[in-house]
Amino acid sequence: MRLLPTLMLGATLFAHTAMAQTKQDIISTIEKVNDYWQANNKAQCRGFWDNAAYFTGNQAVYELTGKKAYLDYAIDWAEYNHWKGATQTDKKKWKYETYGEGMDHVLFADWQICFQVYIDLYKLEHRAERIERALEVMCYQASTDKNDYWWWADALYMGLPIFTKLYTVTGDQSLLDKQYECFKWTDDLLFDKEDQLYYRDGKYIYPKVKTACNEGKSFWARGAGWVCAGLAKVLQDLPKDSKYRPLYLDRFKQLCNGVAKTQQEEGYWTRSILCPDDAPGYETSGTAFFTYGILWGVNNGILPAKQYAPVIDKAWKYLSTIALQPNGSIGYVQPIGEKPDPTRTVDARSQAPFGTGAWLLAATEYYKYIK
Repeated sequence: MRLLPTLMLGATLFAHTAMAQTKQDIISTIEKVNDYWQANNKAQCRGFWDNAAYFTGNQAVYELTGKKAYLDYAIDWAEYNHWKGATQTDKKKWKYETYGEGMDHVLFADWQICFQVYIDLYKLEHRAERIERALEVMCYQASTDKNDYWWWADALYMGLPIFTKLYTVTGDQSLLDKQYECFKWTDDLLFDKEDQLYYRDGKYIYPKVKTACNEGKSFWARGAGWVCAGLAKVLQDLPKDSKYRPLYLDRFKQLCNGVAKTQQEEGYWTRSILCPDDAPGYETSGTAFFTYGILWGVNNGILPAKQYAPVIDKAWKYLSTIALQPNGSIGYVQPIGEKPDPTRTVDARSQAPFGTGAWLLAATEYYKYIK
């Protein structure tokens, strides 16, 4: 019983310390994290989702700092991958219906997220080869009569924002039309209006899967986190007068509301959002994506700052004191998976490119948030 006042005092002291951080403090921490990652990981790695998600975070850091080393690292990665995702050239062989890491899964969003970074790099220097493959693949996808490309929640970060990014370059309305058509299909399948959260994919929709603690709905933090971050990216680039904006905006607000209500007192979100006992303990990737989305919403006047300030304060406390390790690494990242898996070790040494990328996205928005 004597420990409780001490713990509460410690939390209070931290809150004052966190609020005292300067913008330069945040920049220094961001650079420490990104420098650590780049010093310990080669840019020459495949353009699949796990690595590409890091590079979306690196791009945000470059835009914030202008540090040439970060730009060079991204270009080295893009050139290593020849500015492509999956490389199959025969359109008749292009796949997306099932998970696949082969070069024929061209229409599978996990092989397309790299295009987001290539488009950003193209905007910095208009060299046609940087978006040639992105245009070929995404314009082909927009021309098809299919709308079920994004059958898992992660795809709403991997694939959804590409269409709006390409639109900012081309002005091609058909890209926004197809984006909305495909999003609507996914949203109808995976969004739970009662809890305002997204299921990871059709396999987990209640009552197909139930939580162990109360036989309730099973929502995976990183899965819903991908959606929160993806919607923020779409709203960033979508024209303000677009007829499609209301649904994206409503879902973003609803998801952030559902997320805020399920945050743990220490600032993180558990892998199983509604049932912490299913996979207890810290987890950084879902937490960082939620934090990024909420911060972006507040920074852009979409979410009320007063309402979300306590959520942001607690989330940043977790991200900057527990997830962040003394050497600059980002820990407590659930390994690659698709569900709240208590059998997978998640500790301070659990690192992954997508976890670091998510942390960098959240941190760059936090920099914009503090005064």
